Amino acid sequence: MNHRLPASAAAALLAIASLAGCANDSSPAKAASDNCTPRHTFTTMRPDTLTVVSFDIPPFTKIEGDDLVGVDGDILKAIAKMECRTLSVKAAGAAAVIPTAQAGRADLAAGDWYRTAQRAKALDLSAPLYLDDMALVSKQGTASIQNLKTQKLTVGTTEGYLWVADLKKYLGSKLKTYASSVNCYQDMQAGRLDVCVDSYGSAVYTTKNKGLKIKKAQPFDKVKASIEAAQATFPMPKGHPDMVKAINDDIATLHNNGQLAHILTTHGLQSTAADVGAPRLIN
Repeated sequence: MNHRLPASAAAALLAIASLAGCANDSSPAKAASDNCTPRHTFTTMRPDTLTVVSFDIPPFTKIEGDDLVGVDGDILKAIAKMECRTLSVKAAGAAAVIPTAQAGRADLAAGDWYRTAQRAKALDLSAPLYLDDMALVSKQGTASIQNLKTQKLTVGTTEGYLWVADLKKYLGSKLKTYASSVNCYQDMQAGRLDVCVDSYGSAVYTTKNKGLKIKKAQPFDKVKASIEAAQATFPMPKGHPDMVKAINDDIATLHNNGQLAHILTTHGLQSTAADVGAPRLIN
């Protein structure tokens, strides 16, 4: 499932998503307190409500009834609390999440979405939330991309990640691509692969109790994603500067008070992923 769909493809899916009605409303996840003073004033789809569209990509997001759990869910709950808002969740297929936000049928999208130049043309992007590093997952614990080639290892990865094109150029036929990371790990467990290349967060969740070693990929100039990790964001519809400003200010607060780093470690990720640096867009 390619949740990092580029904005151009998302725009093409917009009409389909609108006709199909693929996003379904769920009940509010948490009610706002009557005795609460919001930090900012901004307009959302529904008064006193922050509506998020998302899908399941643990440990970042998972919809459980009327609740959004995971890293992004916890961040949004903290923002909703600061703004005295009820958090309301819409469930959608991965390919429909961005079109739903772009059409203004949600205030924002959640699910480890990357800050990309293409996406920024179609939506407003929040300040960076956390880094999503490239990881090598194997039984032996390799962290070197060069070793994948010199040791003639068979490598798999999921389509849609930033490193796929570079790895295809570097590894050639030694690289296999999959529709989901689950398929990649199944082939590894069956002995058909030596290494799966995955995002660090996805690998932590998917490989739990499988006896595999997760290593951040060592920087390698032939694979750009190993040098500069993607920054996750909340994509929002264009044309709501007050909301963007409020969300960004709240994100800055969560970074500064250490709460965002704590949320990451709560879900098994490294606190250093909160050290996002200056906002940037990747191609």
